[in-house]
Amino acid sequence: MAGIVSVSQKDLAQRRKKIRRQQQMKIIQALWRTAALSGLAGGLLWVALQPIWVLNTPKQIVIKSGDQVLSPSVMQSLLVMSYPQSLWRIQPNAIANSLKQQPTIAEATVNRRLFPPGLTIEVQERLAVAIAQSPQQKSPGDLLDASGILIPLDKYKLLNPSRQLPTLKIIGSPEQYRSAWSQVYPVLSQSSVKITEIDWQDPTNIILTTELGDVHLGAVSSKLTEQIKVLAQMRYLSAKIDFSQIQYIDLKNPVSPLVQLNQGSQNLNSQKP
Repeated sequence: MAGIVSVSQKDLAQRRKKIRRQQQMKIIQALWRTAALSGLAGGLLWVALQPIWVLNTPKQIVIKSGDQVLSPSVMQSLLVMSYPQSLWRIQPNAIANSLKQQPTIAEATVNRRLFPPGLTIEVQERLAVAIAQSPQQKSPGDLLDASGILIPLDKYKLLNPSRQLPTLKIIGSPEQYRSAWSQVYPVLSQSSVKITEIDWQDPTNIILTTELGDVHLGAVSSKLTEQIKVLAQMRYLSAKIDFSQIQYIDLKNPVSPLVQLNQGSQNLNSQKP
């Protein structure tokens, strides 16, 4: 029994030594890791502080819209920055938010570029769908996108001079139609009958200028989709009515559309084949 006890104690002592060595190795490894990470962080900080990582001129910034690289003059009109400026102190999100405040920019993404040092900015332009014009204006005013945001004409042309202006014109005060425009425009844009002008001066009776003549819709309502469908079905009128005799088409009640002629009105339901 004494021999067995002696061997067990020796084994326990060896185990203690082994555990102490393992603990010492773990401590040494942890110190090495800490030293390595500190060195790496210090090295990265040293690299980051070198003069090469600085924006010195606007030439180090590239702004793209799709596949098109915007000209320096356009870029400087959109982006106001001071130089020189550390690339690492620049806040990409802040620049993106600033760009989105521009009426011509819908979305913006800003990324730092390390080689060569600079910024790469991608923007999505707002697309104008109509020309907004007040009754007193003789020339085109601001432009309007599908969501109802007004875009100054000069800034729209500056961003993309080759882009054609929309053919649709809307007359009236933006305060009268802006809140409803995002619901109205998608319906009108689906019309198979060409619409060239929307007169919104009287919100209780919106008037469309179309290839079939003037169309009175009344106020904006849930009937708009049905009104546009009925308008598409009215092409058959060319065989029944002389369009030159039409003053306007009344679609306020799409169930019973009327044509106001120079010599009276006519219910269109009676004209259907």
